[in-house]
Amino acid sequence: MRFDCDMICDLLPLYIDGACSKVSEEAVEEHLAQCESCSGIYNDMKRSEKLIDAEFKKERDEVLVRQAKYFKRRSVLAGSIIGGIFAIPILVCLIVNLATGAGLTWFFIVLTAMFIPASLTVVPLMIPENKALCTLGAFTASLLTLLGVCCIYSGGSWLFTAASSILFGLSVVFMPFVSNARPVAARIGDHKALLTLGACTLTFILMMVCIGIRSDSPDFFRYTMAFSLPVFAYIWGMFALITLPKWNGMLKAAACVLLSAVFGCFSETFVILLLGRGIRLPEFGFGSLDLESVEGSMRWAALFLGIVLSAIFTMVGLRKTNKNSK
Repeated sequence: MRFDCDMICDLLPLYIDGACSKVSEEAVEEHLAQCESCSGIYNDMKRSEKLIDAEFKKERDEVLVRQAKYFKRRSVLAGSIIGGIFAIPILVCLIVNLATGAGLTWFFIVLTAMFIPASLTVVPLMIPENKALCTLGAFTASLLTLLGVCCIYSGGSWLFTAASSILFGLSVVFMPFVSNARPVAARIGDHKALLTLGACTLTFILMMVCIGIRSDSPDFFRYTMAFSLPVFAYIWGMFALITLPKWNGMLKAAACVLLSAVFGCFSETFVILLLGRGIRLPEFGFGSLDLESVEGSMRWAALFLGIVLSAIFTMVGLRKTNKNSK
């Protein structure tokens, strides 16, 4: 053997940790292949290291579990204290209502009103996982409950109109975050954008139906459809162009620019057509200072510019596609 056993034993800790040089590593491996005594020492050190690692991992997990339980108890305690604070105005309102003989007129309104701040403070403290999603759900439910109680006590019939409007607003703002939440994303997979856009569209339709039912105008739904349908057709068209075709980025950009130019130029034409008033194209004539003529000319100019940009993007995209195919 070329190497002394004492020298190899001094290098074994570094070799096991992977901290020695390439030359030292080769020397240790060569010596272990020839020396049973050093090989036995090496095996004992490896077993000891595994036992130490297992014990360290066990202690680490125990510490993490204890810390998690500690913070959970603190969160529950904080949530309980905050919940008790919110219970004070509820209790005061109950006592005042009963003492004045007014019944429980304001009690339920105050009770449901306290649900809103509780949903934003107590729920995140009490729920261990998916805090944001649960908080949003609790806030929405508490807000709708407050609206329902107020509607009942005021004798109104506006609940569905207000509730549908709130649901639409919350969908527009928070649906992108909801679709990315872990439990939701695990179920819908790659359809996050579809879920977000679909939820916004459905809540908008629900809102318009609820408003239309209470509206005194007989043409409400006709005007709503005429003004809303082109916008949603444009939005869903953009979504389809971006997500569905297996084109490269330039071809998708060309299609989106062209669709935007067409919508920008003929949006008013589509509305007039859906209202059943025939076809009226934008006016064209830069020589006139009339506001309608200037606006129409700008629409045609934007359409022409969109067509030019779309053609440029298309040529670049086709060239890129041909280059990749070769």
